[in-house]
Amino acid sequence: MTEDRRTDEDGSNDVSYDSCDVPYDVVTMGRIGVDLYPLRTGVPLAQVDTFGKFLGGSAANVAVAAARLGRRTALITRTGEDAFGAYLHQALREFGVDDRWVSGVPGLPTPVTFCEIFPPDDFPLYFYRQPKAPDLEIHADELDLDAIAAARVFWVTGTGLSEEPSRSATLKALRHRTDAAGTATVFDLDWRPVFWKDTARTDATGTDLERARTYYTAALRHATVAVGNLDECEVATGEREPHAAARALLDAGVELAVVKQGPKGVLAMNRAGDSAEVPPVPVEVVNGLGAGDAFGGALCHGLLSGWDLERTMRYANAAGAIVASRLACSSAMPYPDEVAAVLEGGRV
Repeated sequence: MTEDRRTDEDGSNDVSYDSCDVPYDVVTMGRIGVDLYPLRTGVPLAQVDTFGKFLGGSAANVAVAAARLGRRTALITRTGEDAFGAYLHQALREFGVDDRWVSGVPGLPTPVTFCEIFPPDDFPLYFYRQPKAPDLEIHADELDLDAIAAARVFWVTGTGLSEEPSRSATLKALRHRTDAAGTATVFDLDWRPVFWKDTARTDATGTDLERARTYYTAALRHATVAVGNLDECEVATGEREPHAAARALLDAGVELAVVKQGPKGVLAMNRAGDSAEVPPVPVEVVNGLGAGDAFGGALCHGLLSGWDLERTMRYANAAGAIVASRLACSSAMPYPDEVAAVLEGGRV
């Protein structure tokens, strides 16, 4: 395999790969879209007149975050065959993410997401994914299962389970990873109630929790790492207390459970009985939306580096804090020297 990597004047990496002979460090699968963020914070969306355009979507952002930390990454997803789709291909390549498995879906527009920014903890999202998001049109027979099995880390999200054919494709990819020699198969619980609607069987919020938990349980059987916040853990396991949720995730089949507790930090617990509870990094929050994806990319980096639980969690917390202190998500993902500086100083 040959690799051609060059760094542009703006510091971005434009990467092209001629073959898949060497396994990827990280392959992610799932949501992508265009984030349109207001360039004025603290005001309602109706009053915003200027926006910044950024690559978005959890799976895409995690791939970018890992690439920023020096990892060879690729993304499996689909976009619309439109100008926004072309922009996402360009952005992925500039960030150093291989886009060979990013294809267009005729007739479906590339998703767009708007947000409102009210620091420190209110960031409403408005998803435009109608009539259907292309990233839910990933078909099982399109997957490069050999590359998925060979990847050192494979990352999927709960959103990918919300609709067919993406659900079947996600579960097939996970089953194919069961006997893989990779470092980790990560299931990002990624609970977005708006993507789970069933008019036949719903709770008071209009979300079919029973159906969602069935698919989450199936995914956990084939994952080695689960990561999610308290709401997401409760959806997956029925448990909300952090230690009980971590144990429930381990009982469901994973080897490492990572429970994000917001202002209380993060809890990690593995099947061997090791655990680490790490406080958050103090930060003046500008936009908290990308912090979880930065955490995810840094988690992959720590797993690939063979670090212990506490070091990995501290590193991931620092990466998340850096992004929370910035306006954007993808373009805000930190480089190794930035994470190191925060770890040395303890603040962003």
